[in-house]
Amino acid sequence: MLDSILEWWDELSQKNRKKVVGAAFGIVFVILVAVLVIGITSGSSKDKDQNNSEFTSSQESEFSEVIEDTEESEFGSSETEVGAEPESESEIIEKEDPQSAVDGGMTDQSGAKVDISDVVEQLPTNETQELTLGIDVARYQGTINWKKVAESGVDFAMVRVGYRTLKKGEIIADTNAKYNMQEATKYGIKIGAYFFSTAVTKEEAIEEANWVADYIAKYQITYPVVFNCEGYEDAENRQYALNKTQRTDLAIAFLDKIAERGYSPMFYASKNEMQGDAKWETSRLQNKYKIWVAQYPGVPYPQTEKSSYSGKHDMWQYTNKGTVPGISKPVDMNVAYFGFKETQGPQDSEKPEDVTADIEANMKFREVNETVTAKEKTNLRDKPSQGSDAKVVYTLTNGETATRTGISDSGWSRLEFKGQTVYAVSSYLTTDLSIKQPEPEPPEEPDDGIQTVFTVVDDWVTAKDAVNLRTLPSVTNENSQVVVKITKGEVIHRIGINTDLGWSKVEYNGQILYCVSSYLTQAEQPAEDVE
Repeated sequence: MLDSILEWWDELSQKNRKKVVGAAFGIVFVILVAVLVIGITSGSSKDKDQNNSEFTSSQESEFSEVIEDTEESEFGSSETEVGAEPESESEIIEKEDPQSAVDGGMTDQSGAKVDISDVVEQLPTNETQELTLGIDVARYQGTINWKKVAESGVDFAMVRVGYRTLKKGEIIADTNAKYNMQEATKYGIKIGAYFFSTAVTKEEAIEEANWVADYIAKYQITYPVVFNCEGYEDAENRQYALNKTQRTDLAIAFLDKIAERGYSPMFYASKNEMQGDAKWETSRLQNKYKIWVAQYPGVPYPQTEKSSYSGKHDMWQYTNKGTVPGISKPVDMNVAYFGFKETQGPQDSEKPEDVTADIEANMKFREVNETVTAKEKTNLRDKPSQGSDAKVVYTLTNGETATRTGISDSGWSRLEFKGQTVYAVSSYLTTDLSIKQPEPEPPEEPDDGIQTVFTVVDDWVTAKDAVNLRTLPSVTNENSQVVVKITKGEVIHRIGINTDLGWSKVEYNGQILYCVSSYLTQAEQPAEDVE
């Protein structure tokens, strides 16, 4: 058949071939048009039949409802008011849908408008897979020297920003949170934040998250924001009645809100609490958030290479007894299995206020209001410390009074003196104002023939290199004898200074001696002379 067709085609002239091809295209076109017309006609007829069917069904439904209404009315049991239109099935469904009351949302709150791109841009996008070393701190670490911490090689710090109280449920800011965030960032340490929750409802958990997000908005939070919850098995804890599913729901509510506010969420708990969903439904949490596990081996990292916690985790707190330069108290230490190329910018463009450290952070002062004096004499300092970081602002003597406003278990008193808050060692103070100490006899001052006038001071000095201590404030007076030469590191008590002539008056082995001030430098009070 095919051979016959090919033979016929070969015998046609070029002109006849064109005629055959044109006729073929014409036939195909006519067939396509016919198919299209038939399809449209068929569809129209089908739609018409369907409409007729729906109309008939609707009529039947209305008729049925009329019959039911009539029957119920005759027995007096109809709940449909006279003249009221019956509710359709779609209206009933809408009425029973709990989300209909909030316009399809999940809450009745009225939120601000936001574009998803605005949220995404706030999330850390520069995360790396590098291992980074960090610490977590709260007011319990006292006043931290963040410059020394940065020099020690710490990459990041997780800063406690606040907590909800265990019984009353009040949200309280950590008194050193802003200082720690300010100073850590100042010295190039990347920071994250954590909050200690005692929420008992999802509303409280969301409240906590919003509080945290608002509190840290002006700071450069690069590392995650963490939900921390402990002590819930204590009978006096407000969370005591909650089970692990309820607690997990609260954690999720907090962390979801943190993510919504543009921060990276993280969940913290100990290994024993998370292993096998023991105290938390960790299997739910680890699928959505970073996990920070606390597990302390007998031999810490790096000798112990990894945590024994078998679940997924992104950060490991491996000890609470770390030692870090610049931190006087033991500190928690961590390994994070991620890092960041750059520091994340703050969400609020307004610059945070400059803050100072809470110098009472490690102390519990019992509030009092009483007048005290020195038993004999005592130094009033700007901080409750006898270290080199504390400055003596005045020496209180017996008979002079100050108002004591607080007493610490650690042996310090907080005082108000001449409009300034100062601190003194409690054992050197008394509320018995009748005790009078005899006035000490002033030491005899040698007559140097110059009548040098000295301003009273109370500090400790040593030689920059070496300096002579003389019997008179003179190098030319023949009666000015060198009693001793002290060298750098030998600390002496300076009790007077003359800035015009450049001399200092000092106490040395019970003697009053003199030396040139320019050869001296400030020193720390010797331990044996500390109160």
